[in-house]
Amino acid sequence: MPSLIKFMLRRLAAIPVTLLLITAVLYGLLMFSPATARAQLYMPRGQSHNPNLRPEVLLEQIIVSKGLRDPFPLQYARWAGNLLRGDWGWSPSLRGDVLEGLFVRTPATAELTLYSVILLLPLGVLSGVIAGIRTGCWQDYLFRTLAFIATAIPPFILGIVLLTVFYAGLQWFPVGRIGMADQYMIQGADFRVVTGLLTVDGLLNGMPALSLRALWHLILPAFTLSLLHWATLGRITRAAVLEELDKDYIIAANGRGLPQRWIVWRHILKNAMAPALNSVALSAAALITGVYLVEKIFALPGISEFIVGSVRGAPDLPMAMGAAVYSVLMILPMMLSLDVLQAMVDPRLREGLMS
Repeated sequence: MPSLIKFMLRRLAAIPVTLLLITAVLYGLLMFSPATARAQLYMPRGQSHNPNLRPEVLLEQIIVSKGLRDPFPLQYARWAGNLLRGDWGWSPSLRGDVLEGLFVRTPATAELTLYSVILLLPLGVLSGVIAGIRTGCWQDYLFRTLAFIATAIPPFILGIVLLTVFYAGLQWFPVGRIGMADQYMIQGADFRVVTGLLTVDGLLNGMPALSLRALWHLILPAFTLSLLHWATLGRITRAAVLEELDKDYIIAANGRGLPQRWIVWRHILKNAMAPALNSVALSAAALITGVYLVEKIFALPGISEFIVGSVRGAPDLPMAMGAAVYSVLMILPMMLSLDVLQAMVDPRLREGLMS
């Protein structure tokens, strides 16, 4: 069996174990709350089947019937079993099913994350390589200055500044996911929702103008989300390139008269990609949590509504737990994809020579 396939199978096998450990910790933290709070995870649809039944009586019935005073392993097994069956609880704030509400909001979050990654990965690697091979030149000084500024400005401050300048001031870019007229078009019977991503579905429906307008809405939030990660990725790539330049094989290649472009893009870039992708994998969780913050700043109807809704007014425990588990489910595939990319670049990972 090829080493890359073995590596992928090992990483795939690790996902259920990782998910088991994380959800066990989440529910373990939940055990610190009273049984009446945990009973909200099992509230029936519409609060109660009997309108004359007081809420405290209903909660006590749920505690007894669901065994919420049982030992932790039994309670966790029941809760995890419900998750696997698709029963993530009923949200009083949404007045609907938690999993259904998450699915409705996923496309906006996924679209913003996708274009942010598409923006930061090539630009971060390219700028880091150029700064590394041009160390001491104006390209290097420009990159380091911009990277310092990008690292120094918190994303929520950057988002507010961009809104003030480009939305409220110059009125170049809109907020929200799509305009009102396009929203009516999307909700029409003639529009087919295939992926949920407006930039893609617009093309699939023969409406490239709609895709362009949806992409225009994403420019400011995608830039805000990706800037900090671009700076981190670029710095790590630059450091990796500088390290490669001092190695013997580069000196030998220069001695044989190989073109500089060939040396950089054929050898140095390939070896510098491994630490660069590793940095992106390590910051995957920060990228996902950053998405939620950027969504609220730019009024995007994504998963951030769950985060805010779970603490607004009376705490909504099913919504909070659903958002936490769903975030983990978004992070794990992203980390798997980046691990596979690393293994494709670095054969040592495929052979298990590195952790």
